[in-house]
Amino acid sequence: MKPVRAAAVQFEHAPSDKDANWTKIERFVRDAAQHNVDLLTFPECCITGYWHLRKLSRTDLVALAEPVYEGPSSQRLRALAMQTGMTIGAGLVEIDTAPGAQDTLYNTYIVAMPDGQFTRHRKLHCFISAHMASGSEYTVFDDSVHGCRIGVLICYDNNIGENVRITALRGAEVLLAPHQTGGCDSPDPHTMGLVDKELWENRHADPAAIE
Repeated sequence: MKPVRAAAVQFEHAPSDKDANWTKIERFVRDAAQHNVDLLTFPECCITGYWHLRKLSRTDLVALAEPVYEGPSSQRLRALAMQTGMTIGAGLVEIDTAPGAQDTLYNTYIVAMPDGQFTRHRKLHCFISAHMASGSEYTVFDDSVHGCRIGVLICYDNNIGENVRITALRGAEVLLAPHQTGGCDSPDPHTMGLVDKELWENRHADPAAIE
């Protein structure tokens, strides 16, 4: 693996205001480009906002969500990566519009690369909303432009050591770990408490069946 110049950005999102959040994202991208950054990471769900999601109905979440790859935010991130020569990651609420997917919602992280390629990671342990499903796949991929193999785990995914171990065993040299943690003063997931006890108890329920 050759040296990679990496930067991470944390900013306060505007709930459900994608235009405002994109204004901030693009400003940070321009700044990072001036500092010759190769790999730039933004927080989970920074495009859509995060903490307010737990209070939204499924109807509201569907209105906020986008398909990944063909959706406008995916294409916008891809264009920024190609323009700047950076690999850029950012998160949003995804709606899976593929046949048979039943418009399932995910907390998804998109990584766009300068060669026009991009990939996604669906959060494996999603507790923010009963209307959103957890992902079922690990994400490890090659960034051929910057000569490294990258893995992605979102926030709570990293609290499960086995997730990190499996990602490493799949060859990840760099781990992107976007977080949106707030409202607690402890790094311990047991003492920080759950966002919503009911969500935890119903974590194996079918999101499509919850009204």
